[in-house]
Amino acid sequence: MELLIISLVFMGLGWLVQRRLRNKFDYYSQIHLTKDITGQQAAERMLADNGIRDVRVISVEGRLTDHYNPSDKTVNLSHDVYYGRNAAAVAVAAHECGHAVQHARAYSMLGLRSKMVPATNISARILNILMMVMMFGGLAVLGTGAAPMLVAVMVGCNLVLTLFAAVTLPVEFDASNRALAWLSSSGVVSSQEHEMAKDALWWAAMTYVVAALGALAQLLYWVAMLMGMNRDDD
Repeated sequence: MELLIISLVFMGLGWLVQRRLRNKFDYYSQIHLTKDITGQQAAERMLADNGIRDVRVISVEGRLTDHYNPSDKTVNLSHDVYYGRNAAAVAVAAHECGHAVQHARAYSMLGLRSKMVPATNISARILNILMMVMMFGGLAVLGTGAAPMLVAVMVGCNLVLTLFAAVTLPVEFDASNRALAWLSSSGVVSSQEHEMAKDALWWAAMTYVVAALGALAQLLYWVAMLMGMNRDDD
């Protein structure tokens, strides 16, 4: 029951932050950029200003599906960002280029996050399987000697996910800082538009903060359960 409450609380927080982000993006999207450039143009200019010539800027389907793919060196921008001529669009485009700059500069935290991806994917799969086992055979499992071992595995998997979420935070904040610094130095945005860009990126970052806090809360739940089982065995 406690786990369900934790999940619902952070799902609710995540939904609220996502809604706020979308509202901010929608609002700023209505304000035409003074310099009249698109997110695509801003991205290509930021890459060029950082001496990066081997990264392509492409348009992808979806809304707020923007991301940098280090495997094929592409900055993938959603339609609204790619063609948008507003502070939110250039902010998101510059943020994703911030990841490309991190990659080119061998930013240590980005490298660490990339190395953690395989373990994170495996941990997520194991958790899904164990959650199904606990959901449909919970009482039977808890009544056996295998329960502490299963919970210990849950702790280990949640620890991996929590560490990944924690490492993601400096990666995302650094990319935003690089983006905002470039937007300021390049003159692409006015001071007022810079504040809009900063606000949009702040709310985008909050989605990662909520995810990290949710992962930590679930980890602490399973740690507490494991400690309780160990006390009962004493």
